[in-house]
This record gives sequence, structure tokens and C-alpha cells, in this order.
Amino acid sequence: MTTGPLPIRTRLRPRPAPAPRRGVRAAFRGPLAGALCGLLLASGCGVLPGGGDDEPPVTVMTWAPLHTTGTNAPGMTAMARAYERWVNSGGGIGGRELRVLVCDEGNESVAAAECARRAVREKAVAVVGSYSEQDAAIFSPISLAGIPYLGGYGITHEEFVNPDSYPVNGGLPALIAAQGAQLAPDCDRVALVRPEGVTGDTWPDLLRAGLRGAGGKGEVVDLPVPVASSDYTPQAGQVLDRLAPAPAARRCVSVALGDSTAAFVDSFRRVAPSGGTGTGGTGTGGTGAGAGGTGAGATPAVRVGSVLGSVSQRLVDRSGGASGPYEGAAVTGWYPPASDPRWATMKKVITRHAFGDNAIDPADAGVQTTWIAYTALRRIVESLGEGPVTARTVRDALDKGTKVSTGGLAPTLIWGDDYARSVIGYPRTANTRVTHLEVRDGQLVAAQGTGDGPGATGDAREALESEPTGSGGRE
Repeated sequence: MTTGPLPIRTRLRPRPAPAPRRGVRAAFRGPLAGALCGLLLASGCGVLPGGGDDEPPVTVMTWAPLHTTGTNAPGMTAMARAYERWVNSGGGIGGRELRVLVCDEGNESVAAAECARRAVREKAVAVVGSYSEQDAAIFSPISLAGIPYLGGYGITHEEFVNPDSYPVNGGLPALIAAQGAQLAPDCDRVALVRPEGVTGDTWPDLLRAGLRGAGGKGEVVDLPVPVASSDYTPQAGQVLDRLAPAPAARRCVSVALGDSTAAFVDSFRRVAPSGGTGTGGTGTGGTGAGAGGTGAGATPAVRVGSVLGSVSQRLVDRSGGASGPYEGAAVTGWYPPASDPRWATMKKVITRHAFGDNAIDPADAGVQTTWIAYTALRRIVESLGEGPVTARTVRDALDKGTKVSTGGLAPTLIWGDDYARSVIGYPRTANTRVTHLEVRDGQLVAAQGTGDGPGATGDAREALESEPTGSGGRE
């Protein structure tokens, strides 16, 4: 590479410089823009022509575990790709091409760190709608580069305390707390089955806070188990033993194991002498495992609960629907049910731009989070107007309190140092809304809120701000 001044060639006649290529916005300025678009509509007017020299693409990255033995989230990267195709087919974001990089973070620190370093190398302006439990590995590289983490799944505590994180939901902490509120009317004792490791160490306290905040007096039993197991028979037996002190029909189990939830529930229904874990449930009254069982040694009913991301409509369908183990299960989520009309635009994008990718389930919490995260990105980039789009300018727009509307899928999102409504203990939280769902007639729908149970929506703020008991729920 030449480092000094270039030599001047006096014998050559300099050529006139070519006219600079103009970007999408520049190309369509002027009085004839509307007429030109009408004339070219049949040829694809509005389709992004590649940006232009003065309009570099907006590069972002989405990562998730794709091919691991634990929890995988391929729908998140697939949704990011579909969003890229959709927004570029309509002229990009504010006239700029969107360039989405995807990365398999492998559910381990080395691969996750490499994804983060690649985001830095590629000059990504944000990491958007991603999933990783490797918080130390991902935040170190992107924090040094000043790249914001916008709309992560919410699996780690770091996502709600790190100043480089801009979450769009209340994460697993909000779901666990909301699960406590949902189970409070039915449960005198709740066994929380969650992954081993620091990620879930605070969950027993949050579940207890949700129970107590909703007026329940139930006890919480903490049962951390290894993930990626195909057989949880010993642990399922422990659940039944630890629930025994509670009165019959007041025993509950909340399973939050991601992709391993199905394996645990299968083991649990085999251990229950009367068979099954939720046939005929109505969402209230403690229906669950062994409901209606007869004969010596029949296990009393055990109410089953879980969180969205561990239980999905696909899982309910392939497990037998209304006659399967999840009928009557209480499920907490962040967003409206997938049947809600507010998801219509996302569903159209999936239909038209995902090209039949089976990884994208509109009811999947990761897919929904990615959609909302990219909605937020689009609003932030558009707020920059004619200015440059860099990691610095995107972060500045986030920090100054630019408001993001998601069409009712989440409350208006706003971050920033002066964000007065941030949650004590979880200062990066911008959304504590939760939804209470249940499996009714084989469908994951909004909870009816009968009896003393919560309605279809709630707020996890109070439970998140409750002081932990310090016991971790262990006996």
C-alpha cells in the first residue's frame, strides 16, 4: 500500500471525474419522482437498486444457536433474513439497503465470541434480535466497539444491566415472575425445573415474588437439572417427592428448559402412576398430572406451567393437542397470542419472503422478539434522517430516548440514561408487560382469568423489584 503522496504525471491529460452514483434517496428527489415511480412500477420501482456510493448499507448481525444439543433458535436468524428481503424490496430503511449477517453462536463461549468479533470486523451498527447465554463472551467485543445489542432474547441477567443492551421485553426474569402470579390461585407448592447454571439462579426468588405478589402463599422448590438430556426420569421422580407435602390438587410444576422441556414432560408423565400430565385441564383448579386417575397409588393432579419459548403451539400439536400432556397448562409470554391480528404484517412477511422456511414459526417467542427488534431498528435508523448510520449514531439515538412504537405488540419502547421508569435491579428494562396464556382445546390462547387468576395481560415490574429472599428456593 502506498503511504506517501502519489506522483504527478504531467504528460497525461486527466479524465473528467465520472458523475457520482446516487443512493436510493438521492435518485428519487425532485418533482418528477412520483411520475417516474408510476412509469417504472411494472419494472419494480421501489425495489432497492443496491444503495449507491453515498449510501452504504446498514449492516447488522443476528446470532443464535442453530445446531446444538441444547436450546436452538434458528427461527431468529431466519426471521432476520426474511425481514432483510422484505424491507429491501420496498426501498430499504430510509432509502438505505439493509444488510443482515447471521451467525451460529453454538451455545458456547468460543463460537459466541467469534460471532461478536465478526460483527466488529464487518462494522455492524447493531446486533439485533439475537439469542445467547454466553453474556461475557458476546458483550466484551461489541462493548469495546460501541455496538448496541438491540432486542436480545432476554435469557441472561446481563441483558438487563449492561449499558450496551437495549431489550425489547422483560426477558426470562419477567416470564418466571409472571408464571408465579399465574399459578398463585392454584398452587400451595411449586417445583421449578430449570437449567443448571448461573442463568437460572435467580429464578426461584422471582417465581416466589410472583406468587406472593398475586396473593399466593405457595412454597417454591428449586430443581436445577442438566440440559440436553433425553431422559429425566430421576428428576421427574424428585418432583413428585418434593411436591408431596402439599395438599392433593394443590401441587404444581413449572418447567422452563427450552427445547428440553418436552423431554422432561415426557419423563414426568411416565413417572406419574395414573399417566399423563394435563388431560382435561381447564386452566384453573389444579388440573394436571393424573387428573381423574383411580386405583391404589394414583398420583394427585399436578398443575403444569411453563414459559413461552419452552412450550409452543408446535410442541402442543405434536404432543397430542387437546389430548396431550399440555392441555390446561399455564404458559406465560411477553406478547399477544400468535392469533392476535397485530401480528398480521409479520405473518405476511414470513409468507412472502421466508420462501417456506420451516424454521420460522409465527408463534415462536424468538421469532416474535426478532420481528420487534427489527421494528425498533427501523424506527431508530429512520430517526437519523439524512445523517450517517453508524454504531455511534444508532446508540446515540437509543440513548437520547427515541420512542419506538410496535403497533401494540409491546408498549412504546424507550431507553436512555434519563429513563425514569427503568426497573430497580434491572435498569435496562423498557418493557415489563407480560401475557398469561393457557392451552385450551389444544390451542395456546389468552388465559380466561377466571376465579382469582390473572387476566390475559399483566405487569411483572413489582415482582422484578422485590427483594430476593436469598434462599434460592432450595430446601
